[in-house]
Amino acid sequence: MRRIWRVVDDAFDRFNVNEGWAIASHIAMSVLMALFPFLIFVTALAASLFGSRELANETASILLEAWPEVIAAPIEREIHNVMQGLRSDVLTFAVALAIFFASSGIESLRIGLNRAYGVPEERSWWLLRIESILYVVLGAAALLALSFLVVLYPLLWATAIQYATIFARFGYLLEFVRIGAAAIVIVVALFIAHWWLAAGKRRLAEIWPGIVVTLILWLGAGIVFGRYLASFSYSYVTYYAGLASVMAALVFLYLVAMIFIFGAELNAAVARARKQPV
Repeated sequence: MRRIWRVVDDAFDRFNVNEGWAIASHIAMSVLMALFPFLIFVTALAASLFGSRELANETASILLEAWPEVIAAPIEREIHNVMQGLRSDVLTFAVALAIFFASSGIESLRIGLNRAYGVPEERSWWLLRIESILYVVLGAAALLALSFLVVLYPLLWATAIQYATIFARFGYLLEFVRIGAAAIVIVVALFIAHWWLAAGKRRLAEIWPGIVVTLILWLGAGIVFGRYLASFSYSYVTYYAGLASVMAALVFLYLVAMIFIFGAELNAAVARARKQPV
């Protein structure tokens, strides 16, 4: 227990030294700014590949599944309004800008990880930007594929019920499918970020402790912050009026970003502890 405490204390100290508080605010703002452009790109991709924008709505639901309901509901409503109001001619023009702004959110994560792992970034800025754009494109395609499976699931389930009524009593599994899809997105994204996004090379044994701690702390932060907003949401309305939902989302993303950076700092602290004698 004493050694675990030393590792946690070292991680927190490095979090402060590496300006984790400021980097977390940068990540939160960048992610919030990248969310709408990313979903605009997803909408364009869904319209071109499947001829439908409903998959984009499902993608937004999956992305916000792990968010507290008080925050997710107004954000999802605004996302739906934005995507429904897009004209096809404007959508074509907006895709390039959407990809660029969405890739900026990836770059903010890279900065935080490089600071935490203490590795210098030696690759060219244009190469990093291209890599971030590829992450956006691949992420959008993967989310659309996952959304397609989630949308297709009720149809498959209804067909199965027609031939085997015993399945009808397990209809609640649909909600588990949605939650499972959101969990898959989060876990895969964390592994990709720690494994490939940051500079340098790391093995699986070097990144899983921080990822596990990140997932646990994210779950706890989501529950606590959701209950706080459910009880004291009027304070945000008093302070920020019409911007209350945006500010609540920004504060939540700030907490998420702090935990994300701390997870990387914890991995770095574990690596330093393994090099020291017991």
